[in-house]
Amino acid sequence: MTVEAGVADAALCLQSGGVIAHATEGVWGLACDPNNTRAVERILAIKGRESAKGMLLIGACAAAFEEALTALEEPVRAQVLASWPGHVTWLLPGAAYPQTIKGEHSTVACRVPDHQQARQIAAAFGGPMVSTSLNRAGAVLVRSFAQATDQFVGEVDLVVPGHTSGYTGASAIINLDGTVVREASS
Repeated sequence: MTVEAGVADAALCLQSGGVIAHATEGVWGLACDPNNTRAVERILAIKGRESAKGMLLIGACAAAFEEALTALEEPVRAQVLASWPGHVTWLLPGAAYPQTIKGEHSTVACRVPDHQQARQIAAAFGGPMVSTSLNRAGAVLVRSFAQATDQFVGEVDLVVPGHTSGYTGASAIINLDGTVVREASS
């Protein structure tokens, strides 16, 4: 499968309510349409994750999160935009997102990833997509296509061929006040 075919197949799968496994900056992720409650619930079941934690969204570009970004004061908005694409996730105002994505929070974790293929999938899908680490709660993170197919091929609808960007782990998560919730792995 070519990279282009993988991106197109991934977008079609997401648009039809499917769940995919895909590469990101440092680890592999599980992705779905954030507005498809059934698909979000499938991801939570695969991971064994509590819905209260909320889900992370990635987009092809900052415009994917425009509604949340317009609510920010200009200096904060500029800081967020300067970090994207990048290995930085921001906790943005969550009014535009379903509770299944926010969990028990009023914010939603958003990132424009430093991973070309992940951005291409989001662009082909047509909007932000859930992208949470491909692992069961408390288990080791998946870092390769081989691990993704070995461990999750029967649980997801598509494993998109690809590679991570070379980071060693998950992105940083930052509150709008600058508080670091999670340090990035470089």
